[in-house]
Amino acid sequence: MRIIEVRERTEILINQLLKVWEDSVKSTHLFLSNDEINKIKEYVPQAIFGVLHLVIIENEIREPIAFMGIEDTKLEMLFIKNSDRGKGLGKQLLNYGIENYNVNELAVNEQNPKAKGFYEYMGFKTYKRTQLDEQGNPYPILYMRLEK
Repeated sequence: MRIIEVRERTEILINQLLKVWEDSVKSTHLFLSNDEINKIKEYVPQAIFGVLHLVIIENEIREPIAFMGIEDTKLEMLFIKNSDRGKGLGKQLLNYGIENYNVNELAVNEQNPKAKGFYEYMGFKTYKRTQLDEQGNPYPILYMRLEK
């Protein structure tokens, strides 16, 4: 496995990452219905394409199995293929972001307790909570900052 920063975002890569996103979301965002996931999925390619820094982990056959997106010092997205969860990939990506981009802030769905717990384990603390997500949906968001 290797971590690479992606400069060129081809349609093939975006589609591969969309599959990682969907697999990850279906296994971690249990509060979302399939219809809600499909609605959000429409906007994911644009988000992946538009994020300033895109970092992926590829497996031994060069397929993406995890990725994160960073804007300034904020982690905008981090998703891991479900079959590759629990192998330290999230920790590798987040540490890479902290070391190379000074990542010190993120937002996480409150209804995703494993992600919240992971970020707390990595040193992030909640400083703000909203009742709605950024799209105005009834999914509380926790805003977290790195405190080390």
